[in-house]
Amino acid sequence: MASPDGLPPLREVIARHGLSARKALGQNFILDLNLTARIARAAGELGACDVLEVGPGPGGLTRGLLLEGARRVVAVEKDARCLPALAEVAAAYPGRLEVVWGDALDAGVEARLSQPAKVVANLPYNVGTELLIRWLTPPAWPPFWSSLTLMFQREVAERIVARPGAEAYGRLSLLAQWRAEPRIALDLPPQAFVPPPKVSSAVVHLAALPAPRYPADPATLARVTAAAFGQRRKMLRSSLRGLAPDIEDRLIAVGIPPTERAERVPLEAFCALARAL
Repeated sequence: MASPDGLPPLREVIARHGLSARKALGQNFILDLNLTARIARAAGELGACDVLEVGPGPGGLTRGLLLEGARRVVAVEKDARCLPALAEVAAAYPGRLEVVWGDALDAGVEARLSQPAKVVANLPYNVGTELLIRWLTPPAWPPFWSSLTLMFQREVAERIVARPGAEAYGRLSLLAQWRAEPRIALDLPPQAFVPPPKVSSAVVHLAALPAPRYPADPATLARVTAAAFGQRRKMLRSSLRGLAPDIEDRLIAVGIPPTERAERVPLEAFCALARAL
């Protein structure tokens, strides 16, 4: 049966090119084009945007993005086995797909994108969090992207959107919510993937804020949250002792009880403390 885009079904593409997913590369393929189109739609309007995709594999999400009208897709793929399958997609969409063979962690692909740009990716599980942190901590803000729509393990997705008091609340929550508006857009069970991972997954949509939610020096805020959550069960007067000899006075000055624990302190208070150091 023909696919919605007229290209062969993904199972046929994978069989023809011998593309078994590799655990070492954190690969899990989505073969349902209706599902990849839903993920693409979670990114919002794509017709006026370039899209950066990381880890396209055999091109399931790539095809979903192009079907949903993305102006242009730049897809970064580390696994050379996938390049012939992606070349077939590029041939079906002349001028709208550029495939970059390389590692997204060191490929300077932002320069290949025209603004406005979005990132949409079924990220390899082994580099997903690292890539997110890089995209949230560029040298200057606002970043090259207007939104990130990314697949994570459900546990990581919950950390990104967690609020104070939640078990999942931590440094990743603070970083994501300081500079973006994150929400879980879609839940996916293990059986949505080939091979099925041992855990559930979720698509997180992060819309970039024009400026950080509260003023703070990024390096100082990172230092404060690293110390606070490095020993999250300790009272802040203990966990932050190394930051300043008078840390209790500084905590009190910004309205944080020195006996409070990191997991109960909101973003605004952490930013106020960073400004006080």
